[in-house]
Amino acid sequence: MIISTLKVLELNKKYNLVENMDERELNNPEGVGIDIRAGKAYRLIGEGFLGVVDRKSSDTEKIADIDKGDKEILIKPGDYLLVKTMEKFNLPGEKVTVEEGEKPMYLSLHVYPRSTLQRCGIYLMATKTDPGYSGELTFALANLGGRQFKLELGARFANIVFMQVAGEISRAYEGQWKGGRVSTGGLEKQI
Repeated sequence: MIISTLKVLELNKKYNLVENMDERELNNPEGVGIDIRAGKAYRLIGEGFLGVVDRKSSDTEKIADIDKGDKEILIKPGDYLLVKTMEKFNLPGEKVTVEEGEKPMYLSLHVYPRSTLQRCGIYLMATKTDPGYSGELTFALANLGGRQFKLELGARFANIVFMQVAGEISRAYEGQWKGGRVSTGGLEKQI
């Protein structure tokens, strides 16, 4: 079940689910999701590998960082970039009480593009986020349109929806991407 934005804001006070949330989302949320902002952008500069035991993500170079004063990125037709959020997420690894009197459940979040992206030919690639994850989120943006697209750093570019997870999980997320890491930085064993 989707958790309303007002309920997420209430739970955020108790569980610190989202750090550095935009004032608009804190004071005037819309619909059932929370918009999140672009903070850093990276270009892929190396080859990647995904094997049965080992993996190596493509190396990256940071091309824009809002913390360093960068203002925008230009995404040309055919470009593929990684974009990291300004917000940090803290999904509890244990069940939490969403509504008093109901059974506690795990929380997960799902990511959707803001519709302006698709209306401009920009494809957002994202994944679900498991209970136990903590850190910024990194998404891919690909320009599938025939025109350049400018994205201001700090702009709301994606929307997250918190969902309750029915049942048990075998273990909370302990993966190597925890903490908001963008690249493996070399060959590593998968856990």
